Amino acid sequence: MSLGLKQFSGHTLTGLVFCAALALSSAETRAQASPFAGLAGNWSGTGTITLSNGSKERIRCRATYAVVPSGEGLNQSLRCASDSYRFELGSNVVHKGGVISGTWNEATRNVGGSVAGRAAGPQIQVQVDAPGFSAALTMVTKGDRQEVFIRSQSTELTGVDITLARGR
Repeated sequence: MSLGLKQFSGHTLTGLVFCAALALSSAETRAQASPFAGLAGNWSGTGTITLSNGSKERIRCRATYAVVPSGEGLNQSLRCASDSYRFELGSNVVHKGGVISGTWNEATRNVGGSVAGRAAGPQIQVQVDAPGFSAALTMVTKGDRQEVFIRSQSTELTGVDITLARGR
């Protein structure tokens, strides 16, 4: 099934949002057991979406993260917009023994799915799945700066690259 750009972008950006939520650990929290420790607060940034035809579009994002007191769970809300669309994402994920799992939903397109992967040091790698969409996500955090890379081979949206910073 071929998805239109606006519908597909919502799926990909949903994965992007989750990716951002996972990768926002600061340098001082890497030594702790949970990659979510120290994430609470507001984050924002910009990035680029790449389509299979090679065209690119800029995106702007704002996120709010709430970490449960144990540090093992993360609830996040993310809003992103470009010149042609917007989306609102929420996710709930947990981390235990290096394994990350959870769910996400995108409110404007009424779509959701699962997240599964692993965390090691400053890097998190997960698979984000939903009906008609699957993507590999890699997140790397350095201090209060996070880089997120999403790659999908099965759709016309082939990549998303964003950088978020705390309190911007």
